[in-house]
Amino acid sequence: MALLIVYALFALSCWVAFYFLLCNVNGHRSCEWNCRLVTLVHGILAVCITAYIGYVDGPWPFTYPGTKNTPLQISALVLSLGYFIFDMAWCVYFRTEGPVMLAHHTMSILGILLTLWLGESGIESCAVLFGSEITNPLLQARWFLKQTGRYGTRLGDVVDVLFVLLFVTMRIFVGGTMLYCELVSPRPRFFIKCGGVAMYALSWVFMVDIVRFARRKSKAWHRQKECLKESLTANGHEGKRD
Repeated sequence: MALLIVYALFALSCWVAFYFLLCNVNGHRSCEWNCRLVTLVHGILAVCITAYIGYVDGPWPFTYPGTKNTPLQISALVLSLGYFIFDMAWCVYFRTEGPVMLAHHTMSILGILLTLWLGESGIESCAVLFGSEITNPLLQARWFLKQTGRYGTRLGDVVDVLFVLLFVTMRIFVGGTMLYCELVSPRPRFFIKCGGVAMYALSWVFMVDIVRFARRKSKAWHRQKECLKESLTANGHEGKRD
């Protein structure tokens, strides 16, 4: 366990160093811009590593929950643990996130710590990490598009649609299936199962906000369509009068 603490501190130091490196390179950008770049890099790394763990290295998380942690699973969890601690500290210091996101980071940190301490259920934790981080690059892309004035384009619409579809598919449907397999299996510890329930419940809290966002977006698209239709109609009438 002492060795894992050293690895976690090393991972934390790497993320902090990467952030300050970006701040030096992108001195003209805001602190949040550079922090979101760190978040984007972590999201891509976490998705790639956990996808390899789940689909290639194994075992399959839906059939073998509660198994002993492999070295690759431990590496992926330690890497993400260092990031979540860094991002949690950054969010608290700059006061950029609300209680829901802070709760998500807290549960992620505690869940990873528990998995590493028990030495098992690493495959489920990696699966949860994959499902939660796969939408992260889209979320960051949406923010960067807003900052660069390109969010109102077709690209912004594509990013929003993909984000909603991926979130619903991975967090709600696939996540619900994963939770069911976790609860019915006799292998995972009780605390691991409780953590899975808590993370899935938090996904539904995020889901409420996403449904509200999707409704607002749909209404905005409808208004744009109506305005375009009225504009075309008006131009047509003017042409006839000429």
